[in-house]
Amino acid sequence: DTTMTRHGRNSTANPVYSYHERKTASERSGYGSLKARLGKDSIKEFDCCCLTLQPCKDPVITPDGYMYDREAILENLLHQKREISKQLREFERQKEKLDVEVAKVSNAVQIARTKQFLQTEQQITTKRINPYAPSSSANAAPIATVAATSASSGPGAAAVATAHQQALDRASSSSSAAADPMHSSALPSFWVPSLTPEAKPTLVKKPDKNPSCPMSGKPLKLKDLITVNFKRINDDDNRPDVAKKLRYRCEVSGDELGNHVPCIVLRRSGIVVTLGCFDKILRKDMLDPTTGAKLQEKDIIRIKGGTGFAQSAAEEGQELEAKAPRPVAQF
Repeated sequence: DTTMTRHGRNSTANPVYSYHERKTASERSGYGSLKARLGKDSIKEFDCCCLTLQPCKDPVITPDGYMYDREAILENLLHQKREISKQLREFERQKEKLDVEVAKVSNAVQIARTKQFLQTEQQITTKRINPYAPSSSANAAPIATVAATSASSGPGAAAVATAHQQALDRASSSSSAAADPMHSSALPSFWVPSLTPEAKPTLVKKPDKNPSCPMSGKPLKLKDLITVNFKRINDDDNRPDVAKKLRYRCEVSGDELGNHVPCIVLRRSGIVVTLGCFDKILRKDMLDPTTGAKLQEKDIIRIKGGTGFAQSAAEEGQELEAKAPRPVAQF
């Protein structure tokens, strides 16, 4: 059998699978989680847009360090605004519908209370009631009680007591029948369409009025976008940017920029320098090298992008290993 491993064909003395046998069996049988380290093609370049995944023509960066092409992020924000307006209109319609339903329920409750009050008022009477007259089971007990009270001092007290007892018996029998579900006229039947549970409509939550960053999910405004001024490498390569391996260099040190070099953007001028250059040269005076403006910690924005080293990825919280969970075989 080609699908059977060597350990399965040969009865050896080893009670467990070796690493090679386990790996071969997992590949052939389809069991076991697959893991693979991400390659260079799976990691976005540091100067590429987070939406288009292409080199930015007009790069802008958010305060959290995510870089976008200006055209792409503006189109995304406009789309979010249209969706928010659509959801707000739907939320308002839902709110009006719920208000109407609540008003109907309140009106129905008020009408029921009024009917119950009028019915209670009609049951209170001062007329002399004939205890021998036929009466309904609903008011048999109160009528019999009034009749018994009025006839207790007159002739025929025994007959009045008998009628009173019969009324109580009828009332108790009707109440027990109503309490017993087997005697109920409307039994719970799950197969009857009118008694089946209905799926309630999903309520629309009130959306946030402000659009958010596609990557971080935090609120993002147009004024928060910072223009990035890359310094190009002077070469005679006329190929498009997507075909070039190296495109930009540090504004101060002139080092080539890439995924393997941590970079930062200075908010004041938008220039890009390496993190090492900033720590060794610029952090001492905290001055912008092009404008001379005083820098603060919030003016230093680290570019979030791909990296070629696991240590840098661990610092930025990136995962460089892809996993595909599959059923696990018990050997």
